[in-house]
Amino acid sequence: MRPLPAPVSDIALLVARILLGVVLVAHGVQKLGGGVGGVAEGFSGMGIPLPTLSALFVITVETLGGLLLIAGAATTVAGLATVVAMVGAFLFAHLGLTVFVSDGGWELVGVIAALALALAAAGPGRFSVDHLLASRRVPGAVSGGRVAAHRA
Repeated sequence: MRPLPAPVSDIALLVARILLGVVLVAHGVQKLGGGVGGVAEGFSGMGIPLPTLSALFVITVETLGGLLLIAGAATTVAGLATVVAMVGAFLFAHLGLTVFVSDGGWELVGVIAALALALAAAGPGRFSVDHLLASRRVPGAVSGGRVAAHRA
């Protein structure tokens, strides 16, 4: 089975990046509303190590990482940082609970982590800052958001 053709896959990656980015930014802004201290206090109550540093990491990943994913900039880094944050959320807040988010389960953090990992693996697609920057470095050698090997 072949993947979707280039124009369709680029649109699919764009939609995935935008949707994931919006969800992350919404959660980051929500945490910012409570302040770093409030988030750190909540993290401390869940037994999360280094709660202030962890709160800063999560707020940054969700807010800045979400914006980067929307733009398709530093997609691999933003995607992998999101995976790390979601693994932490799973281990400290959702482990051993039901699947369903309505019952405190892990489905949301699982889906966010899986999508972020898929974007880190697949790349952002043509409609992204990463693609624009890569195409300027190696003209004509970009495919699907990834820089192809340059042959002279």
